[in-house]
Amino acid sequence: MIKLVIRFVTLATFLVAMIAPPVGKPVFAAGGGGGGGGGGGDPSAGTYGSGSPSYPSRPATKATQKGKKTHHQSSIDDPAFAQGYRAAYATIYQRNDYTAAIEQLKALAHDDNPNVANLIGYSYRKLGDYKLSQVWYERALKSDPNHVLTWNYYGLWQIEQGNREQAEYHLRRIGEICGTDCYEYRTLAEALEQPAGTALVY
Repeated sequence: MIKLVIRFVTLATFLVAMIAPPVGKPVFAAGGGGGGGGGGGDPSAGTYGSGSPSYPSRPATKATQKGKKTHHQSSIDDPAFAQGYRAAYATIYQRNDYTAAIEQLKALAHDDNPNVANLIGYSYRKLGDYKLSQVWYERALKSDPNHVLTWNYYGLWQIEQGNREQAEYHLRRIGEICGTDCYEYRTLAEALEQPAGTALVY
């Protein structure tokens, strides 16, 4: 019984750490030039809200994922994994050091975890390496086809590559998973509303 309680507390702590948004930063911003996270004027350099984290910036809501498979989440019982993941998360969203974050995430040795693979893909996208970014987004979706944040980030990747029809497919997929009112749907829909060629601050 005590082991079960300890396991539950560890899981709850990890989930709270992943869901809680950073303090004092906006959630997202519409298109525009520049943005935080690695370079003025480069549409691939910004993040949601000029450097503010986009994962998982859903205030007072739970993650909008369905059908998560238990074996993808086994590592969250490991406090060392949770601590390492939080450190990498901070490296990405607080320090915008994507190269260091990739090293931290790979060092976790859980590349099959969709959260890890997605953040590696996100980091490569912010570094402008779209090919490697795509590899990691695909890896995250292979691990969990309903990983809604990967559909969101990969949809933004599609927009940046000029693949608006593919981004619309991603939007529909997100709608199937979490509906049209979830954070991931709304932010990708907003990005798609911008005229083609608009520099996105995401």
